[in-house]
Amino acid sequence: MVLVPQSQRRPSQRMKSTPIRGIWACMIFCLALSACRVPEGTSPTPGAAQTIQNKGSDTMVNLALAWAEAYTAKHPEIRIAVTGGGSGTGIAALINRTADIANASREMKPEEKAEARANGIEPVEHTVAGDAIAVVVHPSNPVDRLTIDQISDIFTGAITNWSQVGGENRPIVLLSRESNSGTHVYFLETVIRKGQPDNNALFSPDTLLMPSSEGISNEIRQNPNAIGYDGLGYVTPDQKVIAVGVSAAGPFVLPNATTVKDGSYPIARFLYMYTAGEPTGAIRDYLDWIRGPEGQAIVAELGFVPLAEEKE
Repeated sequence: MVLVPQSQRRPSQRMKSTPIRGIWACMIFCLALSACRVPEGTSPTPGAAQTIQNKGSDTMVNLALAWAEAYTAKHPEIRIAVTGGGSGTGIAALINRTADIANASREMKPEEKAEARANGIEPVEHTVAGDAIAVVVHPSNPVDRLTIDQISDIFTGAITNWSQVGGENRPIVLLSRESNSGTHVYFLETVIRKGQPDNNALFSPDTLLMPSSEGISNEIRQNPNAIGYDGLGYVTPDQKVIAVGVSAAGPFVLPNATTVKDGSYPIARFLYMYTAGEPTGAIRDYLDWIRGPEGQAIVAELGFVPLAEEKE
């Protein structure tokens, strides 16, 4: 497995059509509620329940919910409240000390780390899974491959009709996540700006901002002119996934666990959890479980790329 941390990676990699679990989004999933919140990083009092507040990435919310369900089934003394809202929202909650764990589908920005430190928090990053960004269109769209340059031109508005990239004479409808989404930030920096620090390209003003990954999926299913992007866990068989090439010479690669692992798909990334300092006690145990065999089996089940596979 050759997944490279985002900061060191060139654009490229995966697809896997995986059914998503039903419920998700910006709802608060309280697997259990507890009246008390134990100070971060501390162990619960024997016999008493401890609640872990886990908030952030919508891309990860189904995964976080599945982890919490499985873990609390074995550890009833631990209660885990999972909330979506976007990576930026989760990181802000960590900085404000209203979350114990922030889920993020991107790395923390330097300014976020500075804000955390100004608030007396040293954020610690925990890599918990691999993922890829799948570029998706309606199944009736005849276009089946695009280069990074073409995708960038489409989302900046330089290309506005499908006929310009080998499709029918139809206007292109752009779908994106909102700016508080880590997936939005990753797509902007890695695809639209092609990983170039001095590139200031932006999403076209005509882009429709969707509140969730599921919102993009729903629109793709019913709009033959639309194009969007989602994490692998949100790609379903009723969406068409575009093969992506770094150049017109190819190769054009579909995102899946194999092409993420071998580095051939150009738009791959890690998924993260952040804590305020090195975790101890119940939070440490939970993170260790997530990164262990049981937690990583759930990663594969939901269509993401397990860390264990990266180490093969």
